Amino acid sequence: MLIDSHCHLDRLDLKPYQNDFSCFMQAVNNSHIEHLLCIAIDLESYPAMLDLVADYPQISVSVGVHPNVDEGEEPSVEKLIALGANDKVIAIGETGLDYFRSSGDLSWQHRHFRNHIQAAKALKKPLIVHTREAKQDTLRILQEEGASEIGGIIHCFTEDWEFAQQALDLNFYISFSGIVTFNSAKDIQEVAKKVPADKFLIETDSPYLAPVPFRGRPNYPLYVRYVAEQIAKLRDTTVEEIAQQSTANFYQLFNMAG
Repeated sequence: MLIDSHCHLDRLDLKPYQNDFSCFMQAVNNSHIEHLLCIAIDLESYPAMLDLVADYPQISVSVGVHPNVDEGEEPSVEKLIALGANDKVIAIGETGLDYFRSSGDLSWQHRHFRNHIQAAKALKKPLIVHTREAKQDTLRILQEEGASEIGGIIHCFTEDWEFAQQALDLNFYISFSGIVTFNSAKDIQEVAKKVPADKFLIETDSPYLAPVPFRGRPNYPLYVRYVAEQIAKLRDTTVEEIAQQSTANFYQLFNMAG
């Protein structure tokens, strides 16, 4: 059984599933995917996201504001704590820093990031961290805010082994997306070979970043198997072993019964 540790279910194109979320979920069940973590991007769309998945016990959610979202409701510590207290919420984020898509004075990104860390610590729930072209500031803020107390996930990992080691030292898991299947992703593939067996996860980040052979098309949680297959190849093991280990890691991180 597989787990997709990071997907945006409220943003999927459901046309292949008769525009019916329940039809899509039947396909998920038929694909031996036993759990999904649906990730929030902003506070405005969060209530509808929560309503969409409310009746599915195999779907958990996060609450947070993506680092590129600079409009809408401010993710204050108090607001994040209030929303994050819901039992269906198992993580805070995605949060972090992104210097690729945002530019100029990014002090607001730093403020939002720190707010998320403080809320996660108050709730004792792990963080979902997005970082792009901001690795040193990401690590610095995680250290300054004591994020190692609750740990979390460096999602959609796109950095090198040096960064991975520092993230692991801060009590974070490394999650690999479809990018690990790209021929150009040599640094990421090297990390996938080296990361400790009890510290990696797999994800789709769907509907974005579809793995080979679907690259450039809409992504779906059903494609998480292709990520598992690539990591199995890189680690010279079986898909079944990668599925079992990544699933066990997910339940360990979130203190959930498998």
